Amino acid sequence: HLSFFSGFGPFRQYLVNSSWEAVKELSKRGLGKNMDLHIMQLPVVYQKAKEQVFKIWTSLQPLLTVHVGLASSTKALIILEQCGKNKGYQERDACGFHPEGGCCMIDGPEKIESTINMKTLRKNISLEGVDIIFSRDAGRYICDYTYYTSLYYGNGRAAFIHVPPLSKAVTADFLGKALQTIILEMLRQCGEESE
Repeated sequence: HLSFFSGFGPFRQYLVNSSWEAVKELSKRGLGKNMDLHIMQLPVVYQKAKEQVFKIWTSLQPLLTVHVGLASSTKALIILEQCGKNKGYQERDACGFHPEGGCCMIDGPEKIESTINMKTLRKNISLEGVDIIFSRDAGRYICDYTYYTSLYYGNGRAAFIHVPPLSKAVTADFLGKALQTIILEMLRQCGEESE
C-alpha cells in the first residue's frame, strides 16, 4: 500500500510552514510495516501545485493522498476538510498569479467530496491539547485548489487536513503524532470500504 502526503512551503509571514513540518514528522514516525509513505513539499503556487498533484496520481497511483495545509486563523485546532471547490480562486499565489477564470478544472464539477467520511473520522478520534473540527470549506486558496485537483485526479481518494501554526504548545512533533492518529483512522476507513 502506498500513500502520499504533502505539506506546503513558506508563504506570506510564515517562513516555516507548520504543514510541511508536520508531514516531515509523520514521515519519521511512519504508519506501520505495510504502508509505503511518500512525502513532498508543494509550492504555494497554483499551477505548480496542480502539476505536482497530477504527477502524484499518474505516476504513483497511491491508495490515498493526504494534503496538509496551514490554517493561519486557527489556534490549537485541526480541521478535517470534506470537499474541494472548483471555482472562486481570486487570491494571488506566492508568484502573484491566480487561476484563469478563478477555476481549477474548466469542465470539472462544482465540488468533489472525499471518499473519506470526515464527520465519522472526527467522531472516532480525540487528541489531547487540540480540538478537531469538520469543515466543508477549505478556503479558496492554494489548499482548496490543491485538494480539488487531487480529488479530481484521484477519484475522491484524497483528504485534506488543516493544521495550526507552530507555537510552544503546538510543536512539529505534536502535529506529527496528531497526523499519525488521524491518518491511521483514515486508512481503517479505507480498509473497511474495500472489504
